[in-house]
Amino acid sequence: MNQAPTGQTATGQAGTAPRGLEAAMRRALALARLGPAHGPNPRVGCVLLDADGRTVAEGYHRGAGTPHAEAAALTDARSRGIDPRGTTAVVTLEPCAHHGRTGPCADALIEAGVAAVHVSVGDPNPVATGGAAKLRDAGIEVTTGLLADEGEELLRTWLHAVRTGRPYVTLKLATSLDGRVAAVDGTSRWITGTQARAHAHVVRAQVDAIAVGTGTVLADDPSLTARRADGDLFEHQPLRVVLGDRSVPDGARLRGPGGDLLHLPGHDLDAALRALGDREVRHLLVEGGPTLATALLAADAVDEVHAYVAPVLLGAGATAVGDLGVTTIGEVHSGPVRS
Repeated sequence: MNQAPTGQTATGQAGTAPRGLEAAMRRALALARLGPAHGPNPRVGCVLLDADGRTVAEGYHRGAGTPHAEAAALTDARSRGIDPRGTTAVVTLEPCAHHGRTGPCADALIEAGVAAVHVSVGDPNPVATGGAAKLRDAGIEVTTGLLADEGEELLRTWLHAVRTGRPYVTLKLATSLDGRVAAVDGTSRWITGTQARAHAHVVRAQVDAIAVGTGTVLADDPSLTARRADGDLFEHQPLRVVLGDRSVPDGARLRGPGGDLLHLPGHDLDAALRALGDREVRHLLVEGGPTLATALLAADAVDEVHAYVAPVLLGAGATAVGDLGVTTIGEVHSGPVRS
């Protein structure tokens, strides 16, 4: 169920939303999705409405170092010869109140003279939060919670990383119908088909980092690059992370073209995840073997599972997940699975 907008005007009376407010927020969410899924910054969209609820300008954040959505929408309005004074801003995330690579969005909205700001999700980032309060102090009506469920879903990876200090972890499992990831002789390419592999590469191009254990590096020599169907690399290449103590061979494909390589020795998964969080890795894709998958699941460190199941049977060989200590059906692991 969507949460109802909350908030008050500067005089303490509930504000009246212009017509089409939910439609405007849905448009803002669609705009936000045009921004990159990877990177340290959230995906944000903004729509400016006139007094009659008509859209007069739009904007979205195109990635770190570029104008935020609110500034982009204000620029769009002025480029059309529209004075944004008196407009209503509909924005997917609470406007920031801090100086980073760009100035505070709250200040930009105040200086532009907007009359009201309607937000889907409040900003949990302790560095950037406070925009709503600053706007209210300036006499601007502010509400939060409009289509909050949709806003939370859009920002789930970024919100998780900011709230917890560690990346949102997606575990990839590619198995046969009977849960095997390799045949008895250790061969595993390719269990899944071309469609599944193409989707997996699209996911790689959307995450900040991909992690495997040293066992996978030595057994499979993966490149961990994000590739298009024709073999060309996507423009964005995720950070390649190796977990474990054994060295990455000098001639490993991980040292070839692609994202930067980071080797995190040791077996402390919490420390490794927090180290990645400190590097502003928001979304981590794990493609390691059964040992790493089992360790992450046992530590309750997996937020989402992508399960690719091929229509084949192996009957023997390595399974995707090892012993999780489950002794009865009531102890099963469950959570978000995207197959």
